[in-house]
Amino acid sequence: MVGRRPFSSAEALYREAESIWCSLSPTDWVQAFAMHPKIGERSCGKWSNEEQKGMAESSDDVADAIREMNVQYERKFGYIFIVCATEKSAPLMCSLLKERLGNKPAVELRLAAAEQAKIMRLRLGKLLAE
Repeated sequence: MVGRRPFSSAEALYREAESIWCSLSPTDWVQAFAMHPKIGERSCGKWSNEEQKGMAESSDDVADAIREMNVQYERKFGYIFIVCATEKSAPLMCSLLKERLGNKPAVELRLAAAEQAKIMRLRLGKLLAE
C-alpha cells in the first residue's frame, strides 16, 4: 500500500486495498485472521471492542454457544471465525457462526476473506477519519 501512494481519493484507497487483499494467498489471509480477537473475546483494541459491541448485550446462553462454536470452528478450519461484527447482534453472529460451521473448507475460506475485506474497509475509513 505504501508503494502505491498517493491515492487520489478514499475510494481509490479502498479499491487498491481490495485489489491487494484479493491477490494474497490463503496463507496470507489466515495470517491476517490470526490478528483478530475471537468473537466474544474482549480485546485491548478500541476498534475491535467497538465492532463487537453487540456481544456486550448477549445473554449468557448466546455467549456460551459462541465460545463453544468458536472452538469447533477453529478445529474444523484451522483459523478463527471472522465476521464483520459491526452493527451485528450477538444472536445474529451466533447464527452466522452456526451456519458457517456447515461450510466446506474452500467455501469458508472465501467467506472469511470477504468478511476480512469488509473489516479492512471499515478500518481504513477510521484511519482516514483520524
